[in-house]
Amino acid sequence: MRLAGDRAALLSFVAGSVLAGGNAVGVRFSNRELDPLWGAGLRFALAAVLLAAVMALFRLALPRGRALTGALLFGSLNFGAAFALAYYGLVRVHAGLGQTLLAVVPLATLLLAVLQRQERLRLGAVAGAVLALAGIGVLSRAPLREEVPALSLLALIGSALCFAQAAVVVRRFPPVHPVTINAVGMGAAAVLLGAGSLVAGEAFALPERASTWAALAYLVAVGSVLVFVLYVVVLRHWSASRAAYTFVLVPVVTVVLSAWLDNEPIRRGLVLGGGLVLMGVYVGALRPARGS
Repeated sequence: MRLAGDRAALLSFVAGSVLAGGNAVGVRFSNRELDPLWGAGLRFALAAVLLAAVMALFRLALPRGRALTGALLFGSLNFGAAFALAYYGLVRVHAGLGQTLLAVVPLATLLLAVLQRQERLRLGAVAGAVLALAGIGVLSRAPLREEVPALSLLALIGSALCFAQAAVVVRRFPPVHPVTINAVGMGAAAVLLGAGSLVAGEAFALPERASTWAALAYLVAVGSVLVFVLYVVVLRHWSASRAAYTFVLVPVVTVVLSAWLDNEPIRRGLVLGGGLVLMGVYVGALRPARGS
């Protein structure tokens, strides 16, 4: 039973990481026509409706009590706060560089989980995080030479911390079906993001460009519904810090897609940096523990 769960988690981890590689690129295209908070709120509102339809189809019940509290907290952090900051940061930062900054999530998750007595500090996790961050440094060294607004960088780092805390928080509450927790969480986030957009005075407008609609369709169906259902499956079977290694694997895919679709420059460090990232993911998340 445990072996089957680990296999499902591994497949979900790999598939979700690859599919999530297009998210930052999609956000960049969305931000070119839609205001950031409104674009994020529209994305999660549509995704919540789609997930609610899946719930109705499979007759999945809404959570109650502490389970509902956990789903709302997870959604507020993982979709509301994290994506409000990420959308703001990606207005001025290329998708590849923005996604590489989010690679600090595994290390932040580990430290937060240790501080909150949810996990113990593991040498393999620390070594994996160091290798991965070294790879990210090589991968993004050339783009970092370009002028990037400090607020955009801080927003993306803040987004990473929100993702990390969400992964820790969700494990303190009773488990909820992956479809249900994402439906509730994205619905809550859509309300928060919509309120933030209203306060910020953003324009509530639908896209007019075909490229924006295409980006929104990907972000809703694949980047929100499918990716985060797979992520919750991983969280069910792996520790929070181990599951967070998806944020380290995703930048490799994002850099390639951003270079293809958004003309982001690819440097020779991509091969070396990508290799270090993959090595870090293996050491920190995928390598079997001794004695297991």
